[in-house]
Amino acid sequence: MAGPVRIQWRETIETRHISERSGTAFELKAGELLHVIDPRGEQVADLLAFNAADIDEVMSSGRTFDYAETIYLTAGHKLYSNRSNVLLEIVADTVGRHDFLLTPCSVDTFDHFYPKLDRHRGCFGNLVEALAPYGVTPDRIPTAFNCFMNVPVDGETGKIRVLPPISKAGDSIVFRAAIDLVIGLTACSAPDSNGGSFKPIHYRIEPCSD
Repeated sequence: MAGPVRIQWRETIETRHISERSGTAFELKAGELLHVIDPRGEQVADLLAFNAADIDEVMSSGRTFDYAETIYLTAGHKLYSNRSNVLLEIVADTVGRHDFLLTPCSVDTFDHFYPKLDRHRGCFGNLVEALAPYGVTPDRIPTAFNCFMNVPVDGETGKIRVLPPISKAGDSIVFRAAIDLVIGLTACSAPDSNGGSFKPIHYRIEPCSD
């Protein structure tokens, strides 16, 4: 795992708040930087990216893994679309462990893994609601890039586990948009993904420096 790579943001940039177990969507222009911040530690943020000019073009874990030749993505890696175009580049990362294997949690996730807990629409439902104004329907929701999610894979058996994130309070990952995008972003709702508790996520959008 690569060491942490940090980037300084401008102090005048607004920090935006995503409440625990909720989500949002927004536009990110080509060249802008998106800072996703874990303000309290051990909190996952599901991230989606769509081509703003054509939402049929969407981030693809399969294409990304193919070109990166690794499932552990960090600073220096690019996130590709289903059309093999770069949508985002990771330009800084203080954690170095994220997940691009698992789909956003949903009502079905809670029925399967947490049958004794109250049902929750999860990140999937939060993303569906947040992205609806951009024309994104439920069947268009792909596998998310799960910022800070800790999913080790056994190299011999392929068995996966979901462990608490290794992110600490204030840790962040920073993406640069390669094209104009629509972004979906959540504060994850699944207990195991977040060490058994639910916390907010912060984010900042830094204008292109050109």
